[in-house]
Amino acid sequence: MLPTLRFYFLLLLGLPLTVILGIFINNQVSIVATIIYDLIILTLPIWDSIGVRNNKVKITRKPLARLSVGKDNLVSLEVTTQQPATIQVKDNYPQQFPVSTDTLQAVLPGNTTETLTYTIHPTSRGKYTWGDIHIRQLGNWGLAWSDWKVAAKQPVAVYPDLMGLRSLTIRLTLENSGMMRRARRIGNGTEFAELQKYSQGDDIRLIDWKATARKNRPLIKVLEPEKEQTLFILLDRGRLMTAQVQGLKRFDWGINATLSLALAGLSRGDKVGVVVFDRDIITWIPPERGQSHLSKLIESLTPLQPVLLEPDYLGAVTKVVTQQTRRALVVVITDIVDVTASTELLGAMIKLTPRYLPFCVTLRDPKVDTIAHTVTDNIKDTYSRAVALDLLSQRQVAFAGLKQKGVLVLDAPCDKISEELVDKYLNLKARNLL
Repeated sequence: MLPTLRFYFLLLLGLPLTVILGIFINNQVSIVATIIYDLIILTLPIWDSIGVRNNKVKITRKPLARLSVGKDNLVSLEVTTQQPATIQVKDNYPQQFPVSTDTLQAVLPGNTTETLTYTIHPTSRGKYTWGDIHIRQLGNWGLAWSDWKVAAKQPVAVYPDLMGLRSLTIRLTLENSGMMRRARRIGNGTEFAELQKYSQGDDIRLIDWKATARKNRPLIKVLEPEKEQTLFILLDRGRLMTAQVQGLKRFDWGINATLSLALAGLSRGDKVGVVVFDRDIITWIPPERGQSHLSKLIESLTPLQPVLLEPDYLGAVTKVVTQQTRRALVVVITDIVDVTASTELLGAMIKLTPRYLPFCVTLRDPKVDTIAHTVTDNIKDTYSRAVALDLLSQRQVAFAGLKQKGVLVLDAPCDKISEELVDKYLNLKARNLL
């Protein structure tokens, strides 16, 4: 039980009562009357609290699904009450994560069920525990709060950005049929799909003369992009991937990009394999196709964390070259600092040409861009800007060396890397470069 301000106000009213009775009657009567008044006031919160105990609200937390790291995840609490109630609710969430509100408050009419919500923003993957729900309910007289808790302990896993994957799934589903029709219409691809009536503007080289003679009307072959293709994603979990970028480790952004690209590849019929490496190969997931493969990738990548080791690019690429003999798109997701640090990466990517299509993806810190392009008015900020400009300049030199050797390059801010990487991949597929 916790008394309210109203209780203390009523208790203080005993002072003027004592003064008034002392002036108009006598001090002895005033003291006795004040004691009686205070005893009555002191018992009222107890009765008020007892009334709450007989009419407690019922509250349950809706089961928490897998949460997405780096996103605002909704948590819902369902409250049912038979009598009008004023409540305060505090959920025992993992304290290391920020939430939209620490305490939920509500004034509920009688015979209602309402849902109270807040959002939590996990900043790291792993398994966490939600504890009991703490409730404070105001008595009908407004003199005391009654406190209790509801047992609601629940283990919850924080995964990579599943919300982003759901949105991407919808996008790819909507685009898939349209993109395939467009690819077929322009005769882009190598696999025969169907015959259709010749229309003005179609490539005459695609006319099927035997079918034309048989049907006595011009028919053309419709081709679609080859589906028997392989996408290998090599994810670096070395030293540079431990850095914090906009609230998440760079490795978390890399996992999100890996899963987004894998989803895009699987939706286009490609076989997708994933390799996670530092000085050694940590995870090797052979190429497979089908949407069920995505679940395997999610479960395999979620427990992994970056380490303070320099990555062995050459070792990872050599493993892929040894295992994958057919042509494939090989995507290396990492980061670079300067030309010197990227020498080993350059050597590894060159080893992939010309049999494979090498693609280097780097995750840039948006804060560096902001500092580099912000006009300064003091010496300290000027030095910071000079360092940022030098970092960007060295990155561009390193990328130029990669491009010169025939390596595809994508350098994008961490918070935009997944979207830009998927767009780049879809563009490669549309151009049939794999």
